[in-house]
Amino acid sequence: MALDYGRVRTGIAVTDELQLIASGLTTVNSNELLNFIEDYLQKEAVEKIIIGEPKQMSGIASESEELIQKFLGKFKARFPKMPIERQDERFTSKMALNSMLESGMKKKKRQDKALVDEISATLILQAYLERN
Repeated sequence: MALDYGRVRTGIAVTDELQLIASGLTTVNSNELLNFIEDYLQKEAVEKIIIGEPKQMSGIASESEELIQKFLGKFKARFPKMPIERQDERFTSKMALNSMLESGMKKKKRQDKALVDEISATLILQAYLERN
């Protein structure tokens, strides 16, 4: 499972059992994320959580990393045995918008920030799968 964590909402993606293809699952309000994950883990097998690591072009952590670190503290307290890995998420939002454009998606749909977050999570997970 991959998360594109944000202040307001978090895009979520999952992969198949063979870990070949990432697919968007949904977008959840970030303040409801831990409950969503808990419910999901009761129904589905999840080996680890991949969380996007926002960086600036120079490689320095972006401002949103502070929010992610707070979330990680809560996550680890609630799910101490669930492994977490990070994946560089530079350009994922831009790539998500480009993929929406290339697929011929209408402008109104491309403005759906929740969909952009879900696609970004999918790109984060696919990059992680390809890296491993």
